Amino acid sequence: MKRALVGLLLVSMFVLAACGGSQAPGTSTGSSSSSSSSSSSSSSGSGSGSGGSAEKVIKIGLIAPLTGDVKTFGESSKMGFELALEQAGYKAGDFKIEAVTGDDKGDSTEGVNIATRMITQDGVKAIIGSVTSGVTIPVGLVANENKIPMITGTATAAGVTVNDDGSRKPFIFRACFIDPFQGQVAAKFALNDLKVKTAAVFYDKGNPYTVGLAESFKAEFEAGGGQIVAWESYSKDDTDFSAVMTNVAALKPDMLYLPDYYNKVSLLAKAAKEKGLDVPMLGGDGWDSTDLDFATLDGNYFTAHYSADDPSPAVQKFVKDFEAKYGTKPDSFAALTYDATNIMLEAIRVANTDDTDKIRQAIQDLKGFQAVGGSISFDQNGNPIKAATILQVKADKTYGFVTTVNP
Repeated sequence: MKRALVGLLLVSMFVLAACGGSQAPGTSTGSSSSSSSSSSSSSSGSGSGSGGSAEKVIKIGLIAPLTGDVKTFGESSKMGFELALEQAGYKAGDFKIEAVTGDDKGDSTEGVNIATRMITQDGVKAIIGSVTSGVTIPVGLVANENKIPMITGTATAAGVTVNDDGSRKPFIFRACFIDPFQGQVAAKFALNDLKVKTAAVFYDKGNPYTVGLAESFKAEFEAGGGQIVAWESYSKDDTDFSAVMTNVAALKPDMLYLPDYYNKVSLLAKAAKEKGLDVPMLGGDGWDSTDLDFATLDGNYFTAHYSADDPSPAVQKFVKDFEAKYGTKPDSFAALTYDATNIMLEAIRVANTDDTDKIRQAIQDLKGFQAVGGSISFDQNGNPIKAATILQVKADKTYGFVTTVNP
């Protein structure tokens, strides 16, 4: 009886293994209810090769909003992530890289669930993401608690890499500048280049990204002699801004500061135009999307991380490679996630181990890493020291390069 049971178990195991199917190198297949891919490998850092030899594997997770309100951010990020892995040959040092992708839908609970599953079930040893600050902050808490190095390409809120008390989250990094710097750059541009003296500020009170930008802009603008004549908050689900724009129009501000994502900014700008507010509008990197209302925002400005028109060799090579693969120009979300992925790959190559603390230390120790966004080194809080770019929106759905502002 025991022999029969053993034989049956062996046959069952063989059949299950045979049903695994084939998959492209370096990618995981299958999906859960949260759209997080599930891999067939038993664990990160090990695997099976031909002839019974062990193949060393590290799984890297990508968490991004591939559906939902800001899906274009996630789609661009995924393209940058995949291009970086493809160019590296899905290798870093002695390790083969496997990608595990999860769709957070722009929702923090979804992001936390995906991060938890990636770490505890899929066995990822590193995470790229997420994209927005509201999701990245709680996801980063999960990664940090589990000592998994994580780099976000695009989440700019100060709280991504530090706790409320200012203490460092040692396993969390980013490839983008932070909101205080972005807000300061915008305020200086408004005062020095646009020559405005008064501004109305609109922000989503429940979004740390927009709150951070609004507060840093206000502080710098007022310090430079400007006056904030309207400080207007709203909620994520608000879509009708007619009444508030009527009130703000009566105050006759010289400009509007709209530090939100492209979908909400488009609604705000349209409402402003309808109320006769034909003044300059300025915003943050959340404007950078193909779904922005280009016609309404034509001629207005936003702070960005890079410009595809930057003549630097690193930028132009990236743009050329990206266009060859995807047939379109890369936006800042693609560029920054590409940079974040390459930083992680470099750290794995240097550490040449799946020990997550050594990978973390290798990221922190990077000096002068040549990325699309410029030469990158990290400060004590895991933030890169890099410049910001000012872009101008054009009706033909392109952006004009205006200037670069160094820290």
